[in-house]
Amino acid sequence: MDLSLLGSPGDPSFGLDTFGDIALGPDGEPLSQAEALRQVVAEAELADAVGLDFFGVGEHHRPDFAISAPDVVLAAIAGRTRRIRLGTSVTVLSSDDPIRVFQRFATLDAVSRGRAEVTLGRGSFTESFPLFGLSLDDYERLFSEKLDLFARLLAEEPVTWAGSVRPPLDDVRVYPHTEHGLVAWVGVGGTPEAVIRAASYGLPLVIAVIGGSPEQFVPLVDLYHRALEHHGHGSRPISMHSPGHVAATDELAREQMYPHQAAAFTKIGRERGWGPYSRIQFEQGASPAGALFVGSPETVATKIAAAMRTLGLSRFQLKYAVGTLPHEERLESIRLYGTQVVPRVRELLGVGGG
Repeated sequence: MDLSLLGSPGDPSFGLDTFGDIALGPDGEPLSQAEALRQVVAEAELADAVGLDFFGVGEHHRPDFAISAPDVVLAAIAGRTRRIRLGTSVTVLSSDDPIRVFQRFATLDAVSRGRAEVTLGRGSFTESFPLFGLSLDDYERLFSEKLDLFARLLAEEPVTWAGSVRPPLDDVRVYPHTEHGLVAWVGVGGTPEAVIRAASYGLPLVIAVIGGSPEQFVPLVDLYHRALEHHGHGSRPISMHSPGHVAATDELAREQMYPHQAAAFTKIGRERGWGPYSRIQFEQGASPAGALFVGSPETVATKIAAAMRTLGLSRFQLKYAVGTLPHEERLESIRLYGTQVVPRVRELLGVGGG
């Protein structure tokens, strides 16, 4: 895989992420999941048109998110875009088969003419485990063994492998082959073990910063660099995924985002035993040191540039679809992100265009 396609601290790339969140329609009611999927394709088309580098879709199996088959959505997007790279945020490898994941994304790479990526993770939700007949007791073992197999598949050579979570392989080739290799990242939520595991395979890292401050992740980035060196790998790209929303002014962006952010996190909180999401939490996240990238183009650009400097990022991925935020507001956020935020970030960082 050509890692230069993914950006570098000296020439970063910029992307968007969505889970296919179910937006509200003009009548204030949630849309159908079918319409939500069509909206994702339209949003990706705009992202390509405004010059963004990457569009990622996350895999979920729950009613508030529409995307359960990311590769199918990305294939539809591939047919309607020209240059933007297409990947996942994330693919839940623990509850899938590594061979089928590789085959699907190698196929996507062919039909998109080399634009496919896959980000492998355990996911922050667990609905896929009972859905596919898997036990949460095997949460760690499923991911570690399947990642080991997937890393071997990336060489596109005959694979011999044995583990406890699927039948062994004996000198097996997996098809289709790609033309230039498949780009694979590992998505992590902040545990040292996950960072070390990604580094042991020499795979690029996506850090999900959805709470706290980007600065809190500096020790994990340092650990990743040390682990890469320990395992004999050179430098690898690091990306950061964070939620946010861009509008003409700070006030408008916050007033548009807050009710949808609050509703989504309060719902998740009820499932996980947290208290209701408050305006205080939102404002803390939206502060200069927080994990929400919400505001005017200048505010968001300044915050992204600071995070990229702090963590030495090669890419930034804005999770732009916030709960039930309406489609038209998402489109405007994408437009501003591509046409105003990204050029301003590049100016602040003193780097050229992508």
